[in-house]
Amino acid sequence: MFLVKIKSFFTRLVEGSIKRMFINMKCIHEETGKNRFIMFFDILWCAVRYSVGHLDYRVLGFALIKGKDRKTFLTMNHNLTVANKLNDKSLFYILNDKTEFDRRYSEYLGRGFIDLHKEDAQALAKFCEGKKTIFAKSTEDFGGAGMSREIIAPDTDFNALYEKLCKNGQYLVEDEIIQHERMSEMCPASVNTVRIATINYKDEVHFLYALLRVGNGVNCVDNICSGGMYVIIGDDGVIRKNAYCNDDFRYYEAHPVTGVKFAGFEIPYFNEAVEMCKKAATVTPGIGYVGWDVAITQTGPVLVEGNTMPSYALCQNHLQIDGGKGILPKYEAILGKEFFK
Repeated sequence: MFLVKIKSFFTRLVEGSIKRMFINMKCIHEETGKNRFIMFFDILWCAVRYSVGHLDYRVLGFALIKGKDRKTFLTMNHNLTVANKLNDKSLFYILNDKTEFDRRYSEYLGRGFIDLHKEDAQALAKFCEGKKTIFAKSTEDFGGAGMSREIIAPDTDFNALYEKLCKNGQYLVEDEIIQHERMSEMCPASVNTVRIATINYKDEVHFLYALLRVGNGVNCVDNICSGGMYVIIGDDGVIRKNAYCNDDFRYYEAHPVTGVKFAGFEIPYFNEAVEMCKKAATVTPGIGYVGWDVAITQTGPVLVEGNTMPSYALCQNHLQIDGGKGILPKYEAILGKEFFK
């Protein structure tokens, strides 16, 4: 185990770069007032002792958290252990291939779709009848990449549209998701999804945590890597903290474009969304650890996609949790402490 931690440390050192680490340290110093010299050695110690790199050091708030409380945080190594033990890699294609996902989880989609691998331009035209907008997706890209919003007009050339989408590898075409008006109030430019993590262990499904992911008001996606923000949702469906943006390393009390405040915002149909994800978690035996992306429509929640490697850091952002303690005890209560050894 010690050798694994050493390997993890040097991997993070190389991949994260020393320069970026010092930039991150400067930000932490400005936020906390902590001495940078002492912080440098503490970051190195945390990388070896807890498998926490300098980016996680900041998000998890380790500059302000000491001793036994650090041991309560789920780290990258913990997360990998859960994913590797509960998720059969031979089944990853079911969630990674968006078309396969739509077929397998169609009961929870709440929208129609068409696979251009199997259909022609005439079928695409038939699918688009009566629609003003469709979404075309690459079947394997992540983070909002390979997705486009296509406007359907009376003079749309479906042969040209079909050729364009196939050329771009956008073989999955879906109906537009019309989100709940409350979710649009937060940010109308994107479908703002709820990330819900579940564990299916020993034939029992457990809800772990939920996050709201919100677009920046410019892009049509809410992904963190595309300028979006995230904030932890309470188990009652209510947000109580400010949202964080990875792009500018800032916390926002309100959405920068719409001005809607995050604290106090209640997610519509939250309980229904959690229950839907728990049911979806039983569809594919062999994939027991999933982060579900859920859209909230006017009539209820619908699945957008599933991820076989849920985040471990976002759900433990130190300015969005209470008591300065992580989520590891919750995982241990479900899986047992021996699971991680």
